[in-house]
Amino acid sequence: MPSALRFTVIFLTLFTVCLASSGDRLPEYIQCVEQCTANTDVSQLPFHLRLLQWTVRQNCGYHCMQTITHRAIANKHYIHQYHGKWPFQRVFGIQEPASVVFSILNGLMHLRYFKVIKQQVNDTYRLKKFYLGIAVVGMNAWLWSTVFHTRDTPITEKLDYFSAGLYIFYGLCVAVVRIFYLKNTVALIWTTICALLYIAHVTYLSTLDRFDYGYNMTACIVVGLLQTNLWLGWSVLQYTKWGQPERRPYAYMAGVSVVLISCAMSLEVFDFPPIKEILDAHSLWHAATIPLAPLFYKFLLRDTEIETSVSKQAKEKRSS
Repeated sequence: MPSALRFTVIFLTLFTVCLASSGDRLPEYIQCVEQCTANTDVSQLPFHLRLLQWTVRQNCGYHCMQTITHRAIANKHYIHQYHGKWPFQRVFGIQEPASVVFSILNGLMHLRYFKVIKQQVNDTYRLKKFYLGIAVVGMNAWLWSTVFHTRDTPITEKLDYFSAGLYIFYGLCVAVVRIFYLKNTVALIWTTICALLYIAHVTYLSTLDRFDYGYNMTACIVVGLLQTNLWLGWSVLQYTKWGQPERRPYAYMAGVSVVLISCAMSLEVFDFPPIKEILDAHSLWHAATIPLAPLFYKFLLRDTEIETSVSKQAKEKRSS
């Protein structure tokens, strides 16, 4: 597991650097914010900023950050991060407009396949509810991603992290149920275990005085790697002599999709100041996942067809 460990270390290092922002410690930034705050009243803020609950101090921080950043760009100086984030160009009070747009598009993709699964998969298929759950949990995750990137507050941050964590935990739950053909009581027990683990994860993070970013990232990476390795291993097995009698020639779609999603996540490693103050590595990660979701859903739909057909043939044999 050395590669996974290195991956975890890289992410934790990035988080540590991100949290230790240099911009908000600049004397000129501190002085600018203090002076602006003292000379501004909340009534002077535009309605859309008050609607999104921007405070005078936060708005002053944004404008001071922009002033210093534009000066740095003009003089080709170092661009600082402020309060754990790169300086983005705000649009109607939206802090990270590119990530918001891409989050919405991701959510719509899950909504599309929720409708497809609901219409095309027979109600008698044992995994239909699990697969609909993937779409629902996915829509929930991208909804809160949209909210968080629109307005970063302690509450929206936790909802974003918890929703993303739910999507990852649920993905592992479904992977085990499908790959190992868990049914009835066994499937219920496994699902309950996953639910309890997730509840424990959220409870631990909610009871802390300060959010444990390191633990949260490590937990999500470990669970995500387990899910990725399960699907990848199952996919490879279908093309070997050890595969099941009814091999799945479409299995590559599952393996390719989870690998490409992992590659998309690795875009976070290439952290850089936002292009045109809009596009950064994080938003590009969200953009990359938009065309990848359909590949996994197409695998699920194709797999459902084959599983239903195999189950029907088995019943016919038993009845004859």
